[in-house]
Amino acid sequence: MSTAKLIYEGQEIELPVVEGSEGEIGIDISRLRRDTGLITLDPGYGNTGSCRSAITFIDGEKGILRYRGYPIEQVANNASFTEVCHLLIHGERPNAGQLDRYRSELTRHTLLHEDMKKFFEGYPPSAHPMAILAAMVASLSTFYPDTPEEMDLNIIRILAKSKTLAAFAYKKSIGQPFIYPRNDLSWTANFLRMMFAVPSETYEVSPVLEEALNLLLILHADHEQNCSTSTMRMVGSSEANLYASISAAICALWGPRHGGANQRVIEMLEGIAAEGGDLERFLSRVRSREVLLMGFGHRVYKNFDPRARLLKAAADRIFDELGIHDPLLDLAKRLEEAALRDEFFIDKKLYPNVDFYSGIIYRAMGIPTEMFTVMFALGRLPGWIAHWKEMREDSSGYRIHRPRQIYTGENLRKFE
Repeated sequence: MSTAKLIYEGQEIELPVVEGSEGEIGIDISRLRRDTGLITLDPGYGNTGSCRSAITFIDGEKGILRYRGYPIEQVANNASFTEVCHLLIHGERPNAGQLDRYRSELTRHTLLHEDMKKFFEGYPPSAHPMAILAAMVASLSTFYPDTPEEMDLNIIRILAKSKTLAAFAYKKSIGQPFIYPRNDLSWTANFLRMMFAVPSETYEVSPVLEEALNLLLILHADHEQNCSTSTMRMVGSSEANLYASISAAICALWGPRHGGANQRVIEMLEGIAAEGGDLERFLSRVRSREVLLMGFGHRVYKNFDPRARLLKAAADRIFDELGIHDPLLDLAKRLEEAALRDEFFIDKKLYPNVDFYSGIIYRAMGIPTEMFTVMFALGRLPGWIAHWKEMREDSSGYRIHRPRQIYTGENLRKFE
């Protein structure tokens, strides 16, 4: 085993070096404090590996994203969201029989307990759908036992019921009656129907919308140790149940710097349009740090976000098939072209990320802006679950997460 050497006050300490299956190199500091009294300082954990995981691989410099070894481009173009759920959570693609059984289980557990409908009655119409979703997911733990024997069934339950909770939250916000799921529809079609159908009218799910939603959910399904996934693992490390851990992850995703970014892209584009669409003036303000360029740049990717490439190509196709012309899409394309020609943004390696186009597509589908982050949460569910399950099943055992700190407060003083 190779090692790295740390020299501190004349003392030489050897630290093990670990290597991942894709050649990633890390220095194991798990015994650093025990052996030396030292800790590392890494604000935001940008250089810290918090775990070993076999779920998702990202190479930010090369713009690579793989689920369980499969390139995101191939998964997005050839899989259903249900199949991706099975792949991420169980590690392998399901065969035809397994996929049929999985779909059947997800359908059978879509309904909510009728008593849960009473909870929705207590929320004001102005309640944000993310607040409702987080609370309702946590409430599921009061209806279903948290035992090792029930783990797989609870995973099915949350995957199945989450879309019902999300659709009911939306219906509550607009004062419409809830639409119950149908057993003959796919996961995505069921959600769209529960969102947009009304009792007095016939609603047929558009294949274009179903395909678009399938793509968006797959592209958001997992992204390694981001803020919400790390929250899922941290809360889960205390042995909190699946529902509580997911509720915590939803709250982390709610923040505008994480799941709320696509909403801010739409708001940015609307602001540019309201000021006459002057891109040079806007980019000048970005360069002078008066405003932020939303939907560009990424903590991990120093190249083009591969998910953004897929969504950019899909946006044109979806808009053409729906017969929609959205001036914001044209503005987004012009903004992207202008930014990618600008040396300021090239030097800073600011490329479009997944949020740049996802909000525009959701808007075309009729998804209201306040539901954008909810859509992100629905897509990210299988990734959160996969990480929670991987941690729980770690044969080497897992420790409760407990980061250290560098104290910068007052020294000892008397309280008299």
